[in-house]
Amino acid sequence: MVRMEAKASSSLGVILLLVVIAEAAVSKGSFEDNFSIMWSEDHFSTSKDGQIWYLSLDKDTGCGFQTKQRYRFGWFSMKLKLVAGDSAGVVTAYYMCSENGAGPERDELDFEFLGNRTGQPFLIQTNVYKNGTGGREMRHMLWFDPTEDYHTYSILWNNHQIVFFVDRVPIRVFKNNGKENNFFPNEKPMYLFSSIWNADDWATRGGLEKTNWKLAPFVSSYKDFSVDGCQWKDPYPACVSTTTDNWWDQYSAWHLSDDQKKDYAWVRRNLVIYDYCNDSERYPTLPEECSLSPWD
Repeated sequence: MVRMEAKASSSLGVILLLVVIAEAAVSKGSFEDNFSIMWSEDHFSTSKDGQIWYLSLDKDTGCGFQTKQRYRFGWFSMKLKLVAGDSAGVVTAYYMCSENGAGPERDELDFEFLGNRTGQPFLIQTNVYKNGTGGREMRHMLWFDPTEDYHTYSILWNNHQIVFFVDRVPIRVFKNNGKENNFFPNEKPMYLFSSIWNADDWATRGGLEKTNWKLAPFVSSYKDFSVDGCQWKDPYPACVSTTTDNWWDQYSAWHLSDDQKKDYAWVRRNLVIYDYCNDSERYPTLPEECSLSPWD
């Protein structure tokens, strides 16, 4: 596999320069400023200075948190360090969702980090839901060990595209066709969530590898949450339809830059291990969005 270091000379383009500037200007705040615990508060802890947050999973339960605010469009970013060692069956999820629960009409944008047996590749799964319909999974290998250090996972979301980034490298592009459709979530504001939970019925080798509870607790950690987005206010915030005030909804954010396209092409060549748009057995007629080019 091509080493990421070989790409060090590749600039990430004008838009990511804007991201750096924007993140520098955004107040990240404390955990309490941004989030509430969803369940199992006794499985949540922080570093002494409150800047690092830990979620733990044992045989009894996992843990999760969510933002206090909802957003519709923007840039959402967090640094994560995943469970080290044998983490088969464990899923760390970092996602956006329009509902507090897995409701039947939810919109959702998912990062799911799939645990592994020691020595196996680390997999990251992404998915997109609109009105409760998902089935749009992609899986990638990572070019680093996500348990050794913190890495940045980000979502760019506007009315034209959704881009999933890992360390500011675009790994997935999900385009809108500009028409009324059943695949692009652009109508419902979303919370941002993260959680750790047991999914050994499917997460590692299709459920063949079970969670080794002798190794519990399994701990994932987080820091440096930042958001530069349109905070939802009923009935409709002005920032949703404004393209001049926010970099994440200006023309340059509607498409990948030339340098991002180079990075994305590298990802496509080397890291993709599953793409639902290439699964003709599962989808004899491919979903409509599969015909949209990520390069446009």
